[in-house]
Formats: sequence, C-alpha cells, structure tokens
Amino acid sequence: SRRRHTRYISVTGVQTCALPISYFSSSLTKLFPSTSFVENAFYVVSIILISINSFRVAWIAFLPKKQKVYLLIISIVLASFCGINFGIINNDSNIINQIITSFSSGLHISLNLLMLQGTIYFGVIFFTTLFHLPTAEAFDRKAEEVSSLMDFSKLITQVFDFKELAETVTQITLKVCNSDASWIAVKSKDSYQIIAAAHIGFLEADNFTQSILSKGDYEINEVVTLNEEDIKIVNNDFRDYNGIKSLAVAPLRVHSKINGFLFAANWKYFLFDEDDKKAIGAFADYAAVALENSKLIEESLEKERLEKELDVAREIQFKILPHTTPKYSNLEISALFVPAFEVGGDYYDFFNISKNKIGFVIADVSGKSISAAFIMAEVKGIFESFSKLIESPKDLLIKTNEILKNSLEKKYFVTAIYGIIDFQKGILTFARAGHTPLIYLTDGKAEKLTPAGIGLGLDYGENFNNNLNEIEFKLNDNDIIVLFTDGITEAQNKNSEEFGYERLIKSLTENAMKTPDQISKEIMSQISLFSKDKTQFDDITLVIFKWKLNNKIDGEI
Repeated sequence: SRRRHTRYISVTGVQTCALPISYFSSSLTKLFPSTSFVENAFYVVSIILISINSFRVAWIAFLPKKQKVYLLIISIVLASFCGINFGIINNDSNIINQIITSFSSGLHISLNLLMLQGTIYFGVIFFTTLFHLPTAEAFDRKAEEVSSLMDFSKLITQVFDFKELAETVTQITLKVCNSDASWIAVKSKDSYQIIAAAHIGFLEADNFTQSILSKGDYEINEVVTLNEEDIKIVNNDFRDYNGIKSLAVAPLRVHSKINGFLFAANWKYFLFDEDDKKAIGAFADYAAVALENSKLIEESLEKERLEKELDVAREIQFKILPHTTPKYSNLEISALFVPAFEVGGDYYDFFNISKNKIGFVIADVSGKSISAAFIMAEVKGIFESFSKLIESPKDLLIKTNEILKNSLEKKYFVTAIYGIIDFQKGILTFARAGHTPLIYLTDGKAEKLTPAGIGLGLDYGENFNNNLNEIEFKLNDNDIIVLFTDGITEAQNKNSEEFGYERLIKSLTENAMKTPDQISKEIMSQISLFSKDKTQFDDITLVIFKWKLNNKIDGEI
C-alpha cells in the first residue's frame, strides 16, 4: 500500500509539473514557432496524466448508497459544466475563446486542461458510481453487519440485565441480516420460552417456535433457513403468523450445549443467502456467550442477595439464643447449638419465673429460610411474655397457638416443648406440641416421654387444645433430662442411614455419670464421627439438665 501511495503521489506530482510547463511552452511557441512540438508533447502528456489520475476512484466503493446517489448527481452537474466550458474554450469563433487567447495563450492552455480534467474526472466518477449503485445496498448491509457486531461486542461487557440484553440482541439481529422480525427462545425444562421479540408478538413467536422446534424433520445444530414452502409444511396454520415468507434459525450454543435459538424472519419474498447465514451464525455465537454471561451474573447477584439474607437470619438466630446458661446450685445445665449451612428455625431459652422455679423451652420452626428466623424471633417474644403470667405449660402452649394464628402463614408450623422445674418440690412439669420426645434418664435407664400434642400453627381450634397433654414427675438425684431437635436423630452417614434414637440413648446411658457439658461433647463427637462423610443439612440443638439433690434448695445464683 505504501508503494501504491508513492506511485499516486509521483503521478500527481508529474501532472502538477506538466501543467505549468504546458503554460510556458505555449509562450515559447509564439517566440519560436519551430518549438511547437514541445507544446504539443506536454499537452499530450498532461492529458495522459489527467486520465490516469481520473481513474483513481476506488474510494467510491466504500461509500454508502445515499452518498453514492448524491455523488451521482454532483458528478453529472460538474461533468456537464466542465464539458460545456471545454467546448467554449476550444471554439475559435467564440468571443470568450478569442479574449482568453489574445490575453494569454498559456492561460488558454491551462483552462483547456483544467476543463478537460474536470470533464474526464467527473465523467469517470459518474460511470463508476453508476456501476456501483446496484451493489450499494448489499455493501451497506455488510457494513452494517460488521458495525452491529462491533457494537454488540462492546455491549456484552456493559449490559448486565438479562432481559435488556435479550431485547438488544433481537434489535441488532434485524440489522445483521436485514430481517423484518426477530425473537429469542430459550430452553425452559421440556419446552421453549420466548424471552425477547422484535416486530412480532410474543404469542405469535411462541406458536411459531413450537411448530418449528417440535417438528422432527429439522435437527437444528447449525443455522437453518426455511422458505415459504418449508414453512407451510412445518406449520399448517401458516397464514396466522403475519405472512412470514422466509425464516432463519440459529442455535445459541455455549460449550457444545444448545441453550436456545435465535430466529430472524422476513415478511417479503427475500430469502436468506449464504452470507446472511454466516452473519446470523456468527452473531448467534456472540449472543449465546453474552446471554450466558448475563445469566451467570444475574444468578451470582441473586446468590449474593440470598447469602446476605441468610446472614441476616443467622444473626437474628444467634441473637435470640441465650449467650450463657443459668447457674443453679442443684441443677446443672448444658446447652449446645450447631448451625447448619442454611438458616434453620431451632430455638431454646430459659426463663427465671420465680426464686424457686425455672421455665425452659426448645422449639423448631419448619423451613430453612429467613422467614423461619423471623418466626423464631416472634416465638421467643411470646414465650418470654407468657412465662411469668401462665404457670401451666399446657395453658401457655394453647395461648401461644392462639397468638400465632394472626401471624403464622399456613405453610409454617412450630414444634415445641415447654416445661417448668420447681426447685423447692423437685418436680418437672412439661407439655409437648409435636416436638421430638423428651428423654428422661433415671437410675441408668432412659425413657422417651412423648405426651400427646400437635405442632403450633397446625390447628387453631379445639382439636389442638384437646390433644395437648401435660406430664409431671418427681426428680431424683442425678436424673437427666434431655431436649433436642431432629438435627441430631436425623444426622446421616454416607449410606444415608440416620443416627437415630437408639444411638442417642445408648450414648446418654453410657455417659450418665458425667456432667451435662461432658455428655454434650460426647454426643456431638459421636454424631460428627457418624456423619463425617455427609454434609450437615439441619441445625442441631441439644439441652441437657442434671438434677442434683442437695440440702440447699434455692433458685438462681
């Protein structure tokens, strides 16, 4: 290209030199008539150089159609102007010619050459533009395709909204292959869902998509084009779809997996050629990657949002649980909470009812979401409010169930055990609302106590009240009371076998002589060893009381 540019400058430079030499050679001929051949020689050379330079119009091919039309009109006007002036200047009988010649023969030669150059140059432009005009539309299309692809390559790094990006893809598709309508269908389970459409209704696009993709005759692993006859075969109700005459379908493929299809349609009798297929195929590859990236970003943002919600729920859960266990001279207490990866609804608490009584509760809200954490916070407030007003565990659970009626959604329920220990009498009283059994160890024997009761929120009528029983029993020295949630018994090993009640009771009986803290650690050690190959899927809560029959019977220290 450098050599071509150098040659162009050389020819232009020689032509520039030839014009003034022709000017002065005419004056030389007047003084020395025998040197007229010099004037003629430089005149001919100038014409040759003018002709050569006039054919250097390759730039016309790169003009858009609109500019070519303007150039065609301008070249006609200027070529006509120069041609008429050239005729006037060379007409010896014309007064203008006589005036210019008498004034300066050199000026006459120069004007002659300039008008000749204009006539030839603009004449060449006229015919070159005229020949390029039929292909101007095709060239504009290709230029627009390249421009669209360049714009889209920039766009995919800027647009993070999946829906907005999909709509942009359909709009650019109209330009890429000069189509009248475009839409995108992505896989959604066993069918295809229209996520964006341009110049066609969603319902029409969906019906047309199902007709095309459900037809077994077309395996669309690459760009497929269909003419009117093909479409009629595929779709018997073709007339209902806006009179589409031709269609191109390109798969949206990412990592050899087809996630959807990009459609381009024409309503006029314009078939997609091979260049159109290549263009839409290349564009579909861009679009597939962009849409996949946008989807991943959207999923990442959603995951981040959910993680923040879970963090909030986890924080709520930890705040409402007791930070320490109460200390009593004749009652040892151990409480342990091990959260799972998801937010659960486990809850336990202790209430200092009076100098001689302590209330306790363990509960489990159904579900593992931020809603469960908020329900748990509400349950804590209810139990804390009623613990000093209602001494009967059964009555307290009934009242709690009535309160929850106004706030608990139907899809949620709460299982709970609420009890009271009377230090002065050494009596434990409790009621159970659908929770896991209370395990009572006395004289080395373990017993599961499961009084009747259904979960809070499962029924708000007499059925709940009538099916709720209360148990009361006397505590003996070294008796152990164990409360827990199903995260313990339902912990699984690699064979999906549950830890179960038998292993829990066996561990309790084997370690009955130890302190509650030691028992808790031993149980957790066995659960961890049992489920080492399986991820914990539920929160684990364990509360252990050990009654010590001392001479001094008092309340909290």
